[in-house]
Amino acid sequence: MDRVHVNATSPDGLEVEFDISFPHIACALLSVDAADPQGQPQSLHLDRTHHVWKHRLDQAGREIGLRSKLELGQTMRSEDTLKALVERETGLKANGPLINTFIEEEPDCGSCYGAGDDGECCNTCDDVKRAYRRRGWMIPNLDIIDICKKQLKGIDEKNEGCNIHGVIALSTGGGDFHIAPGHTLEQFGSEDKLTFVDIIVNAFDTFNVSHTLHKLHFGVDFPGNTYQLDGQERWVTGQDTYVMHQYYIQVVPTLYRYLNGTQVQTNQFSVTEHQRHVHPGSNRGLPGVYFFYEVSPLHVEFEEYRLGWIRFFTSVCAVVGGVFTVMSALDQCVYHQTHGKIKNKYSSLG
Repeated sequence: MDRVHVNATSPDGLEVEFDISFPHIACALLSVDAADPQGQPQSLHLDRTHHVWKHRLDQAGREIGLRSKLELGQTMRSEDTLKALVERETGLKANGPLINTFIEEEPDCGSCYGAGDDGECCNTCDDVKRAYRRRGWMIPNLDIIDICKKQLKGIDEKNEGCNIHGVIALSTGGGDFHIAPGHTLEQFGSEDKLTFVDIIVNAFDTFNVSHTLHKLHFGVDFPGNTYQLDGQERWVTGQDTYVMHQYYIQVVPTLYRYLNGTQVQTNQFSVTEHQRHVHPGSNRGLPGVYFFYEVSPLHVEFEEYRLGWIRFFTSVCAVVGGVFTVMSALDQCVYHQTHGKIKNKYSSLG
């Protein structure tokens, strides 16, 4: 049983799960940000449940190294489990202790060094920088932040790509979240002073924003739901390296109620997309992938139900009657064809 009605109450938050690969942009140059409809930065609500992670890719699109324990959903509980993962990923026999070699222990909720909201977690250097930028603060010195000391620069990841994935919570008031390349995030908090030449070079820097959308979900899955963008590839044609790829998404709150009474509050969505060239310095946007979303006032409900015995008996009778009618018509057709041939045969003999 399906129903559509106006949603009188707005959901508390909009959970988005995404997994996108950029084969021609290094991880150090990619940042994830969100904005409200007025263009003001909004929090990604990073906490113990919501994370954003980046993973380096080689020129063949293979991941460099292994994903961290936290990326794997805290599933790495034993040495045997870890060895099995290493052997599957590398094809090599894993010997000796591996916990400290391949997987670094990470905090459940890292500090944002005073810039985070209540309950916000900063488990990567990018998270800390994002929190400071949202506040409009400058990081006094990256050396005081432990998770930033080992972060690589774009020059260290030359000719690499990046897979960026995670789960974030956005405002239901609409807006956008975007993945944009540039040196701004890499240089934020650095003590190096930018010269006029550096500013010009950064403004005219080129990026190939070709990407593969492995996953884009708004909420949890439910039976029968389809996702338009999963597995889709978008390639920048020609030599155009100043491309803004925009997705316009209409999110429809959806309630799915199972036969046993349990229910899932999630979302469906429809999407249109547009790719346009942006001239450097035109103030019409920057190269990147932008997801503009709007939450619909309509609410859809799906409910599983079981047909009664009377409905089942009626359906069986209808099927039996239909089969009987078809077989009767087929019998009449065969009879007339056979009878006509026999009659013509005896007429020719007589």
